[in-house]
Amino acid sequence: MTARRIGKRYLTIVMVLAGFCAPVVGAETPPPSADTDALPHPNAGPLQPAKIVIAHRGASGYLPEHTLAAYAMAYALGADYIEQDLVLTKDRQFICLHDIELEDTTNVDEVFPDRKRDNGKYYAADFTLAEIRQLRAESRTPVRFEPRLDGFRVATFVEAIELIQALNASTGRDVGIYPELKQPAWHRGQGLPMEAAFLELVARYGYNRPDSRIYVQCFEADSLKLLRTELGSQLPQILLIGGKDPEQPLLQAEGLAQAAAYAQGIGPARGLLEQRPEIVALAHAAGLQVHPYTFARESVASPYPSFRAELQHFFFEYDIDGMFTDYPDAAYEALHAKTP
Repeated sequence: MTARRIGKRYLTIVMVLAGFCAPVVGAETPPPSADTDALPHPNAGPLQPAKIVIAHRGASGYLPEHTLAAYAMAYALGADYIEQDLVLTKDRQFICLHDIELEDTTNVDEVFPDRKRDNGKYYAADFTLAEIRQLRAESRTPVRFEPRLDGFRVATFVEAIELIQALNASTGRDVGIYPELKQPAWHRGQGLPMEAAFLELVARYGYNRPDSRIYVQCFEADSLKLLRTELGSQLPQILLIGGKDPEQPLLQAEGLAQAAAYAQGIGPARGLLEQRPEIVALAHAAGLQVHPYTFARESVASPYPSFRAELQHFFFEYDIDGMFTDYPDAAYEALHAKTP
């Protein structure tokens, strides 16, 4: 299955959500959730795969990130989980946005030119949801998708959840959500604490058990500890780990054991594992899953002859448990294909 082999009905979903009504011309080969696919989708039934594909900001390699269209396309391309980065608006609504600022992925400077702070930034926390609804969502990577094409809007977290759950109901699959709390300490400093409101929201949609189809991710360990210890969350949690130092304390046996007290896994930058692959075994020994980020066609590491080779090396040689990718179709194929 490739991007060109999505069934017509799934492309129609994507285009309608994007705000377009033009007829869709696509290949006849159905997506992996259909009965006729040669590779049965691993989450079509009760048994879950040991390894998962996480759609990074949706199918962000093909459509503007964190739009409903990108989420629908990620679903159609076989993702097991779909990521939503979360920030809060001035009126305490969760929206799906990678940055706490708006200017890199919207036309906020055109619509509200006088609303930037002294540092020249437009913060989502300074705008109500009604105001953000007036913005156009744009691709941050013009070579992937025309950034100024109209029809895309910033999605709310509620809209993302309801879309994925509706698609689960209509297809019989059980795709999960993978929200990240973005800079919760910064939000708290703005009078917008995230954690309790987040748990209340996801619980309304049935995500309140250890086996719920959700991973809660954050770079800030204190936020994950607050969720687990003070707020009593039982949801699976992932500690994201950045930087370029593979020997940092968090990635030593002691640091990983400490993370296991409040997290089910780690999400390290992929370069950390490339430099020190034994991190995976150390994490597994601590009882942690490993979900590195981010894999893209445009940034294949030099040792690999192809994108698929890189993906398969991480899945099967490094033995990771899942990966974040802008191209969920490629990761699906790499994970389930019988040959490299």
